[in-house]
Amino acid sequence: MSGAGARVGVGTRFRYDGESVEVVEMTTTTAGNEVVLKDGQGHVRRLTLKELLFSDRAQLIPEQTGPSAGDIDQIASVVLGQLRGEERQRVLERAEHVREVLTGYRSGSPELAREDEPRPQFPPGGLAEPKYAAKAQELGVSVRTVKQWIADFRRHGEAGLAPKRRLQEHARPSTDDRWVETALEVMVEHADQSRPSRTLVIERTRARVIARFGPDVVPQPSRATAFRILTELEGRHPLFRLSTKRNRDIAERPQGPYGKLRPARPGEYLLMDTTRLDVFAFDPLTLRWVQAELTVAMDWYSRCVTGLRLTPVSTKAVDVSAVLYQAFRPRSAGRNWPRHAVWPDHGVPRTVLVDVGAVEGPGLASPPLVPETLVVDHGRVYVSEHLTSVCRRMGISIQPARLRTGRDKGPLERYFRTLREGLLEALPGYKGPDIHTRGESPEGEAFFFLDELEAIIREWTAVVHHCRPHSGLVDPGLPGLRMSPAQMFEHGMARAGYIEVPRDRDLAYEFLKTEWRTIQHYGVEIGRRRYHGPGLPSPGIRSPYDSPVKNGWPFQVDPDDVSRIYFRDPTSRVWHTLTWEHAASAQMPLSEDALAFARKLAAAKYRYPDDRLAVSDLLERWNLGLGATRAERRMALRISREQAALDLPAPGAATVASLASVRTALGRDEPGPSEPEAEAGDDDAADLEDFAGEGDFYADALEDV
Repeated sequence: MSGAGARVGVGTRFRYDGESVEVVEMTTTTAGNEVVLKDGQGHVRRLTLKELLFSDRAQLIPEQTGPSAGDIDQIASVVLGQLRGEERQRVLERAEHVREVLTGYRSGSPELAREDEPRPQFPPGGLAEPKYAAKAQELGVSVRTVKQWIADFRRHGEAGLAPKRRLQEHARPSTDDRWVETALEVMVEHADQSRPSRTLVIERTRARVIARFGPDVVPQPSRATAFRILTELEGRHPLFRLSTKRNRDIAERPQGPYGKLRPARPGEYLLMDTTRLDVFAFDPLTLRWVQAELTVAMDWYSRCVTGLRLTPVSTKAVDVSAVLYQAFRPRSAGRNWPRHAVWPDHGVPRTVLVDVGAVEGPGLASPPLVPETLVVDHGRVYVSEHLTSVCRRMGISIQPARLRTGRDKGPLERYFRTLREGLLEALPGYKGPDIHTRGESPEGEAFFFLDELEAIIREWTAVVHHCRPHSGLVDPGLPGLRMSPAQMFEHGMARAGYIEVPRDRDLAYEFLKTEWRTIQHYGVEIGRRRYHGPGLPSPGIRSPYDSPVKNGWPFQVDPDDVSRIYFRDPTSRVWHTLTWEHAASAQMPLSEDALAFARKLAAAKYRYPDDRLAVSDLLERWNLGLGATRAERRMALRISREQAALDLPAPGAATVASLASVRTALGRDEPGPSEPEAEAGDDDAADLEDFAGEGDFYADALEDV
């Protein structure tokens, strides 16, 4: 077998900078080994031996034949890797016979000789011809075949005994490349259009080839050949096989290698996005089925969900700010959550704490952190003045993602898919991701209120998502270890050594929407609602602000709770709470949408409605006309069903956490406590007499929603 090495010394020839040179002298100096080269014109140059051997400018010209990178033969690992089980075993047996002919031992070494080795027919060091004849007679082949095996074995080793295979050439019908490139050009032009038929693409390709190159210049393939060419081009540019939306996504892939941000600690990048859920929910205010939108904030390093908010369709900028604020101040964990799903109040993992029992209270639903960079898309709510001003105040950089490039927020998009496949499809009211997967009437099964559905998603995120290992969460030093988001957060704590937390709890007011209003003798009026309270300046004091309205003052408003607004004294820098004059009638947080709906109902019912009357009627409708007995509630519920023409949950049903579908999605198999409810019948009016002893039945009725 020829060796891969070559002698380098006086007389060795090289190709240096395109010229043929020869080594005429080798010397050793204090700087290292040096050589003297001489070219064909007699010019002499001195180089270091390192430069001659390792520089890209020099190339050795070997004097003898041997293996080279330019050989047409495939490397041994490629040849042996293509062998199947039987072929590999046949090659190994043939190699043993060749080694026995050459050395007398099938293993090729006397140290590993078998019991009957060496055999008399194959003595070590004997004549070759008799051994060739003996092996040919033993295997039933010709002597020439044995000699060819030995020659191949000496040249390529065991790979030389493998069956000879050629590289499979590109299997494409013999068609002019100009026609193929034109067909691909036509397919690319239909990327943003409706899906065409293959016949249309073939006809347009033929017409364009004739117009571009002239008639009878480019041979036109037959119809069957053209179909086969389009099938091959489908792998380069999908057009006929997948959905048009999927084809557009593939066409918009970057041409170069994929790249992504690589966070080094928790809080460095915070991903935010909004998606429409594939499940119907029920609005307790309007008694209508609604589609819900979920806004989520996720820490890119750990994949921990730091905030989420479920709203009816039409997410507002204040909703996005509320989700961002949850990263500063997370929600409290549920009372029945397992211990491993609850975070300590200060957000530091339990493995970092010295005394785990020192943490008091129910804990948090997610770890608190202060994001450094916010990665969002170009949605109207994410580029709004409200959100950008809040981020500027908090020192948060905003990095917009590329247009129509969902991979820029890949971890968050994967969370939405996992949420759909791991939770939503197990809930009633699931309608599927598109119209092709929708059931017959999914809205007829929906009975989750918006706040109940949000509580389910929040608990699933804490119990399942944060505690399940993710394939994308790896440490480069331990590539085989798969960590959960909670473990990755602990890993980030160990790497960074610190975590940023909000420095002031009053920063929450800055996430609310600012309204400019004047101060009157009765207080402040916003949206035909009047507010007053301690800390409000007198009406005669001039505003120090250059406001959009004359003598206007800034007030922070929460659209989800119009019962109060917040005012910051410009002198003392202290925040004050101003209460709505009709807040006592609501007895609960009331949103702007709910109040607008209440005013609409009151205007249709009364001639001179006011906010107090509107809120009272809204609460009566919201509570489904709750009476003093079970029978009255069943009758009112049946009336409200007729009004909405939809099915509502039966009264007295099991709580959300005890529903079978919810417990299955959250991984809890044990059934929850529930009391059977008698089905309403036509004799409900007879139960109206049972009024005594049920005065407290509706004391906690609103806690269900």
